[in-house]
Amino acid sequence: FAALGQWQLSRAVESSNPASSIGEDETATPIDEVMAGPTAIIRTDDVGRLVTVDGSWVEGDFVIIANRVNDGPTGWWVAGHLATGADASGPSLPVALGWTDDEDVAERTVDALNAGEAPDGTVSLTGRIVDSEAPVLPDEQGDPFEMTTLSEAALINIWQPTASPDIYSVNLISSEPPAGLEQIYSPRPEAEVRLNWLNIFYAAEWAVFAGFAVYFWYRLGRDAWEREAEEKQLAEASAA
Repeated sequence: FAALGQWQLSRAVESSNPASSIGEDETATPIDEVMAGPTAIIRTDDVGRLVTVDGSWVEGDFVIIANRVNDGPTGWWVAGHLATGADASGPSLPVALGWTDDEDVAERTVDALNAGEAPDGTVSLTGRIVDSEAPVLPDEQGDPFEMTTLSEAALINIWQPTASPDIYSVNLISSEPPAGLEQIYSPRPEAEVRLNWLNIFYAAEWAVFAGFAVYFWYRLGRDAWEREAEEKQLAEASAA
């Protein structure tokens, strides 16, 4: 009973831990095996998963994303437009390539990539997929063209058309930044551990069963002792 109760308590945590269903390893998975489709909503359990994707960079669609915090300091992202698929005929995917705390470095990197310094042909990327961000209106006192979020809703208005009109509903945080940029700090979100109260109830039941078994054993032993004592008294009385 104690062993079964302990097992139910362990299941109360494990059965509600999202990481237990997807594994704790960091093996990269093809994005098509994680996303049901480009417009599908990403499962909560899959946010932050390490994925791989092949595609081609769309020249001229590299942009700067301002006000990005990178494990403390604030700076700029450099992001690009990846036409997925070996022949670039797949859905578009927003990719955050790297971070810098120097705006000039970000601008020079974007200018160079848009000028043709991005790798030609099919590239293979590895990174974490995260939810797309909502567009934010620029500050009235600032640059009206400044972007502060990596939002597909905003990018679709400025990106060049590709073979596929679809665009993924997620962003990719690349694990390999271009030269001159730092890797974007993007750890996998920690799985929230919740208790499964049904298993807690079952564990309490096993404790009750254990208590009943001990009481039943006690009653059987006491009844046997009382019966033996009574028989002994009767035997002594008969002998007298």
